[in-house]
Amino acid sequence: MVTSNGAAGGAGSTSGATIQLDGLTKRYPGTANPAVDNVSMEIKAGETVILVGPSGCGKSTTLKMINRLIEPSSGRIRINDEDVTDMDPVKLRRQIGYAIQSSGLFPHMTVGENIALVPKMVGWSKSKVKDRVEEMLDLVGLDPREFHGRYPRQLSGGQQQRVGVARALAADPPVLLMDEPFGAVDPITRDHLQDELIRLQHELHKTIVFVTHDFDEAIKLGDRIAILRERSHIAQFDTPEAILTNPADDFVSGFVGAGAALKRLNLTRVRDVEIAEFPTVTVEDPLQSIFNKLNSGPHNELLMLDRKNRPYKWLRRGDLSRAKGSLANAGQLVHDTVTRDATLHDALEAVLTDSGGRVAVTGRRGEYIGVVDMETLMTSVQEMLEADRLTAFEHQHELAEQRRERTGQEPQGGADA
Repeated sequence: MVTSNGAAGGAGSTSGATIQLDGLTKRYPGTANPAVDNVSMEIKAGETVILVGPSGCGKSTTLKMINRLIEPSSGRIRINDEDVTDMDPVKLRRQIGYAIQSSGLFPHMTVGENIALVPKMVGWSKSKVKDRVEEMLDLVGLDPREFHGRYPRQLSGGQQQRVGVARALAADPPVLLMDEPFGAVDPITRDHLQDELIRLQHELHKTIVFVTHDFDEAIKLGDRIAILRERSHIAQFDTPEAILTNPADDFVSGFVGAGAALKRLNLTRVRDVEIAEFPTVTVEDPLQSIFNKLNSGPHNELLMLDRKNRPYKWLRRGDLSRAKGSLANAGQLVHDTVTRDATLHDALEAVLTDSGGRVAVTGRRGEYIGVVDMETLMTSVQEMLEADRLTAFEHQHELAEQRRERTGQEPQGGADA
């Protein structure tokens, strides 16, 4: 039985489990080389580990051996120090969440039925299953009253992926395996789904193993990243910061690519910078009230919120002068927002595509929280680059000291320098 290690998690939830892969190997008949060759890796409880590498390197095969969708040819799998290599694979998979690209939802089942599937299989009571379905929908930001009875075909791609994650988490497993789960959605939806996963992990503290071919996604999501060569040989297994600042070899450097300093924008979240207040009005406010607020404040624009307190339109003074008694056609619709779990890279992209030089920050249901502007982002970038320069200088100084120790040389300027 795979159990929790008792680490802190959400209220009443099972937290993460340690995972150990010992010499894991997969050979297919008729092939000269193994698809996965002697992989050993230790993953901490509650950690998000990303497997990233070129196409065909064996990262998905490695992932699928953890829940034995693919049976290993040799090696051992331990979860919380329990050897599960010879455990009944069906029983094992019911205790490990699994989310894939395009959600994998059963089209003939409603959203509620899809989420309830594994809890029913493991013997939960009807009332407990019903409560869990509602809890899971709420957790991934979907209104249970609106989505419970829908079918997958009635959902957008992003909504389907959210339901797929809810289904993977429904039986409260300590481990969640994710195989390129956001690869089939558009870039904006993908950013929001990544942010949602980060928020969920802050609440749940599961052990997540996540496969992607996108290094920027790996940086954004991972506590640690395993960069894999062919046959899943580990080129480097380290934190995103360590890989960006000190790649192990040319293969890793090539995978990181150019602009490592800018990629570090994926390591800092919007919640880590100042989220400013901004004057707001609602769609139900009288036109004269909106006009008075705009004229009396320091800003030359307002943010209009809809009836659910979500960003709707940016209104400028000129828009109001042309309104002629109605705001229906006035202002600029809000196209981009970011959450507090979005990265500074996401925020900077949104700001650069908006002529106003700012982006609205929203909560889990899209409700307005505040704004982040270009000045705040540029200050953060400058601080980050300065910290990188200082780290590089300290590293060079440390290397110089090590060389002097090896050669017996004194520092320049004499022994007292």
